[in-house]
Amino acid sequence: MNKKIFRSSFLVAVIVLIVSIIMILGILFDFFESRLQNEMKNEANYISHAVENEGPDFFNNFESGGKRITLIRSDGSVIFDNVANAENMDNHSDRDEIEQAKKYGDGISTRYSDTLTQKTVYYAVKLNNGDILRISANQYTIFAIFINLLKPLFIVLIIAFVLSFLLSLKISKSIIKPINNIDLNNPENNIIYEELSPLLAKILSQKRTINEQLKEAGKKREQFRLITENMSEGFLIIDKNAALLTYNTAAVKLFDIDASAEGSVLTLNRTKDFRDVIEKSLDGNRAESIMTYGEYSYNLIANPVFEDDKIIGAVIVIIDVTENVKRESLRREFTANVSHELKTPLTSVSGFAELMMAGGTPDETVVDFSKSIYDEAQRLITLVNDIIKISELDEKSIEYKKENVDIFVLTKEIIECLRSEIDKKNISVNLQGNAALVWGVKTIIYEMIYNLCDNAVKYNKERGEINITIYSENDKVKISVKDTGIGIPLRHQKRVFERFYRVDKSHSKMIGGTGLGLAIVKHGAIYHNADISLESTENKGTSVTISFYGINNK
Repeated sequence: MNKKIFRSSFLVAVIVLIVSIIMILGILFDFFESRLQNEMKNEANYISHAVENEGPDFFNNFESGGKRITLIRSDGSVIFDNVANAENMDNHSDRDEIEQAKKYGDGISTRYSDTLTQKTVYYAVKLNNGDILRISANQYTIFAIFINLLKPLFIVLIIAFVLSFLLSLKISKSIIKPINNIDLNNPENNIIYEELSPLLAKILSQKRTINEQLKEAGKKREQFRLITENMSEGFLIIDKNAALLTYNTAAVKLFDIDASAEGSVLTLNRTKDFRDVIEKSLDGNRAESIMTYGEYSYNLIANPVFEDDKIIGAVIVIIDVTENVKRESLRREFTANVSHELKTPLTSVSGFAELMMAGGTPDETVVDFSKSIYDEAQRLITLVNDIIKISELDEKSIEYKKENVDIFVLTKEIIECLRSEIDKKNISVNLQGNAALVWGVKTIIYEMIYNLCDNAVKYNKERGEINITIYSENDKVKISVKDTGIGIPLRHQKRVFERFYRVDKSHSKMIGGTGLGLAIVKHGAIYHNADISLESTENKGTSVTISFYGINNK
């Protein structure tokens, strides 16, 4: 803007200067020409009176002052000329000034030289006797004057250009300085040109509007951030070239994204499922797929983002469905295990019943078959009961009544209930601790402790030991059941709480059991928000500890 003002002011100054010089030259030329003509008229009138009084002899002693004087008869012949020989001069009757003088009493005309640098002004006046007196004088044309004044004019123009340059530069800076010093952050506080007041008012209005829009955008951005950051689902936004634009904390945890992550989203995960979802969404289609990533399973949902019917990117939501997938897998495994566990005793019962139905079976054999059928039926009843217990704990379909339960007293009852099995294997049981109250469902806690103690008996050695300790620690009531049995190999310890999982199937079948004991313990602990820890060494024994919240922390 400063340059534009400078150029404009400088150009105006130069144009004004040149036009002014031309006008001055024209005015001066016109002034001197008018003055010359007046002088010639006055002089012609003076000479005409003298000639009328004295005749042509007047010119003998007359000084013309550089002007040419010619006396012409009415027929156009020259009587006298102070420059040329009158006898050799042509007839002047056809000259403009002569014709005008004959007709009007005086006349004037101008004739230019061949070079147009000089002109001659002629003035003629008619005498009383009909003769015509003519005075002529030479004068430079305006072009000749300009040529003669070219050098001083050039000097004047140079000086004028320099002054115009400096003044235009200073003026442009002085004009632009207040504009450059405008405080756009506070346009209402600026006192400058009146013409800029509407602009500053507009800027102030727009500034307020922009601030409100920025505030609203910031509020919405913060809301968006709070929503996405508190989502358990991963959230990715990509552009049409699959470049990663933004993501939330859940996505960082799911994909272990680096804080400076940029570039293609496909670098985060190179599995075919992930790639297919991204490609389909950028083709304009909604895509969904289950992706396995390490030990986890994710449901990928990608939706394209459109702007004016053009795809500008996509939004990808990653939902951790590991638990659902595991549950589905456990459900299928559970169904298969239940089918197997039910089929085995039912096959036995069916076989024994078929033999008995055929007849001819000795009485003592019938007794054995009946005992086997009874044992298998009891096994089925136990299995069904355990399945029902697991289902109830899973679904929480039954509203249990919670109360203060003394697990020390409960454990003593369980030991007595298992006494016959304990005595068969000559196992010594040591119960240590005092009364310890927990807030929970007595029947469920009973099943939990019973299964721990039952396993400690079943998988113990002859003449082994069971040490049960009940104690309080860090506002929690703990019960630890430790045996000196066969132990659990390290590779199986993470899975022993799964339903129907058996470390040694042949041994488990020999000692009985449904494979649901520790699963019941696990689900009972989940129901009571209790913690379970297991320590075991193969061929040395196993220790399982359950930590309940005490009645003061219920």
